[in-house]
This record gives sequence, structure tokens and C-alpha cells, in this order.
Amino acid sequence: MIPLRLTDIARVTGGVHHGEDVLVDGPVVTDSREAATGSLYVARVGEAADGHAFTGGARDRGAVAALTTRPVDELPCVVVPDIQDGFAALARHLIDASPELTVIGITGSSGKTSTKDLIAAVLSRRGETVATEASFNGEVGVPLTICRITPTTRTLVLEMGARGIGHIAYLTQVAPPRIGVVLNVGTAHVGEFGSREAIGRAKSELVRELPADGVAVLNADDPVVAAMAEVTPARVVRFGSAPAADVRAEDVVLDDAGRAAFTLVTAQGRVPVQLGLYGEHHVSNALAAAAVALETGMPLADVAEALTAARPASRHRMEVHELADGVTLVNDAYNANPDSMRAALKALVAMGRGRRTWAVLGEMLELGEESTVEHDAVGRLAVRLNVSRLVVVGEGARAMDSGARQEGSWGQESTWVPDADAAYALLQRELEPGDVVLLKSSNAAGLRWLGDRLVGGTDSEVSS
Repeated sequence: MIPLRLTDIARVTGGVHHGEDVLVDGPVVTDSREAATGSLYVARVGEAADGHAFTGGARDRGAVAALTTRPVDELPCVVVPDIQDGFAALARHLIDASPELTVIGITGSSGKTSTKDLIAAVLSRRGETVATEASFNGEVGVPLTICRITPTTRTLVLEMGARGIGHIAYLTQVAPPRIGVVLNVGTAHVGEFGSREAIGRAKSELVRELPADGVAVLNADDPVVAAMAEVTPARVVRFGSAPAADVRAEDVVLDDAGRAAFTLVTAQGRVPVQLGLYGEHHVSNALAAAAVALETGMPLADVAEALTAARPASRHRMEVHELADGVTLVNDAYNANPDSMRAALKALVAMGRGRRTWAVLGEMLELGEESTVEHDAVGRLAVRLNVSRLVVVGEGARAMDSGARQEGSWGQESTWVPDADAAYALLQRELEPGDVVLLKSSNAAGLRWLGDRLVGGTDSEVSS
């Protein structure tokens, strides 16, 4: 974090200082176990635990101060009426104290993390870049990410997620972006929002809140996103395959491993790009990253070179392992929704040309009344794509199995199992050298851990 004295933190949060006026120059943490020398510990009160009970543990690991809602004996502290308000105020102060910092916000129903990783990989070539870790994209994660900036940070890349109307607008007040990227509007979280239109309204908050001298980077291939050009005060840059896109891809081809090559076409010229990421869906993510990088002033040739050099950066997202027994394992089970499930299945088929393919799929959560229909559709798609074997894991995903069985002539090709242990036993019994296995589910379904278990028993290497 940018170093601050505790009295300065009291001033910017509107809190009351208790104890010694220490210098906070270490990481800001909300988990006492992650505290280190010089840390500020933010004592959040959750449903299961009161963070104030862990201030001693934070001190023992090196924390020098705490942000609290009541005085504590273990550490000097700043007491605020509301922890979230105080934490957000501290984060906003750090942004305001960094006038040379470019803030980039990213939202969308799918692809946020991969695109964030690509943007960070490209922009790190022009200077120090801080980006969201894992999926810390909400009211706690965004301030935590902001608190990682230093006096020399040039770019801050933030995922901005939403669980309802107003969430992204709130995040833009904590971290006002100059560049806002909207990737797509799908059916992820439709159970919470009620409709795709409501999801679109929530995602549009990012570009509605941009300044007039900002830039809205919009997906020209998604009609809901493209229409956001009408509601943003910022200048609009479009990316995609559509002829109207300012940054577009032509001549897209996949290699034998399912990695895309394409010609990047912009107003500055045309250059070849060969992605090191698996799946054609990453072309759109790469175009969004290219559009952002060009807006920061990077030369086109440098952008193409950086995109070509980029490799997977976040775990359990199209994470490819070549197992010692000759099986290729694709662990893409950090999260799932209908759009990302379709993209992953298409990537599996591209990677498995001439080989036997397995789709091991778990439940997609938060789909509301559309859950059965969407799971059924994924099972049918697996058949249409000629996936060799489908293994459906868990009661919540059972409609995938029934959809596959009702589509075409499938029978033994589709199997339902009750849990990840049963899936593991089936795969251990039936996998053969040369097979390609995709694992895909929502985070809570836990198939990413099944992938780690399959890798753990073999000498494997991650492909790049």
C-alpha cells in the first residue's frame, strides 16, 4: 500500500484514532492469517465471525494497526461507524492520491478474469500494473486490490462484478475508471437479476459512470453491449468480429491444441497474433485487451507481441495439464454459466481432434427458473458437438444427462454420477492414453478440486 500514518487513515475515513500513530506500509488484509509486517487489518464482521476477535492474530503476524468499529487492545486502531464505508473511503483516497494512475474497469457475464489477465499482461510492459487477484471483484475485493497500489503503479485493472442493480455503480465510486470494458451480457446470475435485460442494465452502470473524457470499450458482437454506446458519456471503441468493430479479428484459425491465431485489424494497421490460451472464445477477450492497450498509447506491434506472449495466469480457467499417462486434462471449473459452458465445450472439441473427448460437467448455479432448460441445452450441445463421453456430476446438473440422452442416439455415452468422488472413480477406471478431459462447473460444485486430485496422482506439466 502507499504508506500512510494511522492519523491520516483516520482523517480520510472519518474515523477516530486510538493508540500510537504508527506508519502503515504493508499489505491491507481482511483475513488476519494474511497479515504481514506493516499491515493494516480490516476487522470485518461477517455472518459467521467477528473480525475484531482476530486482531491479536493479525498483530502476531506483523500487523501494526486495525480498522475497526470499536476500540481494541491488541493494536492501534481507527474506529469507524461502518467498516465497509471506511474501507471504501480509504481505497478512494489512494486513487485520488495517484493522479498518474490509469484505472480500467471490466465487467461482463463471462470472460472477466481471462480478459483482466490479458490486459494486465499487456499493460505490464508499459509500467507497473496491479490487477484483481482471483475473483475479488466485489465491494471487499475492489478496495483490497486498490490497496495494493504503490507510488509507482501506472495501471490498475479491476474486475467489477454485480449481484444486483447498483453494485457496479457503487464500485465506480470507489474506483472511478477512465476506461470501462463490457464483454458480454449472458444469463449468469439470471436467478438473482430476474432477466437478461436486468443484467444488461447492471453491466451498463460501468460505462454510464465513465467521465466524458473516458473510453467505453464495447463488444460489437453482443447487441445488448453494443447498445450501451447510447448511454455512456464517454468515447466508444468497439471490438469484435463485426465489420463495425474498431478493433477486430480476421482469418481466425485454431491449431491442433485449440489455440487461436488471427489477424488483429485496427486503424493503426494489421498484425498477426498467435494466442497461447486455449479456445476460440479467447479471441474476443484478446480484442478487448488490444483495444484497451491501444487506448493507453501502446504501439500496435507491441500489443500483438504481448498478446502472443501471454499465458494463462489464473488457476482453474482453461488450465491444461498433460498427465504422465498420456491424458490431457483441461480444468476450467472455477466457474460456469451457459455461455462459458458452450465456449468450453467448443474448445474441448477443437483440442480433441482425432482423440476421445470427455466432458465432465457439474451444476451451473444462480440460473433461477431457467436452470433446467439451460442444463438440458448444455447436454444436447455436447451431443451435437460429438463429444465422445459426457459425465454429469451432481443432482443439480442431472438435466444435462437427460438432455443428452434425448438428443440424437446417445445412451451409454452419457453418465450421471452423484458426486466428485464417483466421477473420480469412473475416470480412473475408464480413461485411456490420448483422451482429452474437460472439467467445468460453477465454483461451489467443486469440480476444480477433482481436477487437482486427478493431477495430484501423476507427474504432469502445465501446457503453455
